[in-house]
Amino acid sequence: MSDHVADRIALQDVMLRYAAGVDERDFDLYSSCFIEDVEILDFGEEPINGRDNWVEYVKGALSNYGPTQHMLGPQLASINGDDAHCRTDVQALHYLKEPEGEILTLWATYETDMKRVDGDWKIYRHRLVSRGIRQQ
Repeated sequence: MSDHVADRIALQDVMLRYAAGVDERDFDLYSSCFIEDVEILDFGEEPINGRDNWVEYVKGALSNYGPTQHMLGPQLASINGDDAHCRTDVQALHYLKEPEGEILTLWATYETDMKRVDGDWKIYRHRLVSRGIRQQ
């Protein structure tokens, strides 16, 4: 397998661990996707800097929901040595605790910059581009 193909699979695996970490509430798995000083954009009004700050933000946001499911579309990746830019579409279902039984659906694109750290790909900048939200 070529290095390019192996890198593309590894980049996809980062985002699959990202989604699984959120949906399973496995915050060790989730935090393993990021470098320590990650920059997070457009998930709220202000950027969030730092893996620990981001993971705490996500834990707080998820406290509003029961089960979630993040379904990822195919990833478009541009790789330049040890740096990569990835575009991943997501449809995320969030079962609300209040009002109980309602579902919030998010359609969005993750714009994610990664770099190879000690042989593993890690997210160093992550941005949410919202395409639409529906609550039913």
